[in-house]
Amino acid sequence: MAEETHKIPQATSKRLPLYYRFLQNFANAGKKRISSSELSEAMKIDAATIRRDFSHFGALGRKGYGYDVDHLLTFFRQALDQDEETDVALIGVGSLGNAFLKYNFQKNHNTRIVVAFDPKAPNDGKSISEIPVYHPDMIEEKIKELGINLVILTLPSRAAQEIADRLVKIGVKGILNFTPVRLSVPDWMRVHTIDLSVELQALIYFIKNDVKDSQL
Repeated sequence: MAEETHKIPQATSKRLPLYYRFLQNFANAGKKRISSSELSEAMKIDAATIRRDFSHFGALGRKGYGYDVDHLLTFFRQALDQDEETDVALIGVGSLGNAFLKYNFQKNHNTRIVVAFDPKAPNDGKSISEIPVYHPDMIEEKIKELGINLVILTLPSRAAQEIADRLVKIGVKGILNFTPVRLSVPDWMRVHTIDLSVELQALIYFIKNDVKDSQL
């Protein structure tokens, strides 16, 4: 599977968790098989897009039958490593960071925030929503100790690049960046930036210009 993912378009890759979530809903409702049109109606994604996405992974369905829900769930669970737990660190416990700690991926039982860092926390740590929070001076020590490869940044923009540089040095593989800063990192590190103000401005543009944008 790891070799194939390099050939899959990024837009398709981003939709994989959505497919998995909706397939879980179908399975919970007792559905045994579905068509691309049924999945399209539920997800509000064009059926042709769904069929094209699925075609990147070979023959997942049969013509005239559709898709076996349990088979698809098993396939996407393996593709997304849903059987493998992922520990995450959070850096920056302001309003957004606090919300993450309280939510802590409640619907994703394989993903969890296990440690956080904030300048207001002491070096020996304190607890917020039952998660230990340490001063940023402890980032290198704690992330190495816990073997964490994924970090969420919800800190002030001025500190983002400096923290990213520190994460690069200790080999963190991925950053989910909620700052507007475009981080400069090596090619081996993956950064997904979610700029809420840009997303809002894009939505306003789409509404005012009646632009149809396919949902990812």
